[in-house]
Amino acid sequence: MQIINSSRIGIAQGSVDLFSDFEEGGDMWTGEGARMRRQWIAFAKPYATTPMVHVSLTLWDMDSAHNVRADLTAENVSETGFETVFRTWLDTRVARVRISWLAIGAVHHEDDWDVL
Repeated sequence: MQIINSSRIGIAQGSVDLFSDFEEGGDMWTGEGARMRRQWIAFAKPYATTPMVHVSLTLWDMDSAHNVRADLTAENVSETGFETVFRTWLDTRVARVRISWLAIGAVHHEDDWDVL
């Protein structure tokens, strides 16, 4: 649990098309075994401390002839952004993926000041 010790809380959100391998013949669609896509997402404004980030699939286009296997995470979260990581494995074929994300955390304000 993250306890936010601030009266100023910022909430940022977005949506990102991670890939469309069906159109391009990419390895998520044509490959087998462990595969991964990683993408950096920058916040419009930095947070005062590392925010909490939630990611979710909002579009997944999968081949129905194979089992659906997917793992979606937010990694390397910092005050300025994070990496979203999509993984699949074995014979799963993924045509395309879109994710949505939500970040919540303390933000800076012009009235902030530090006492030394």
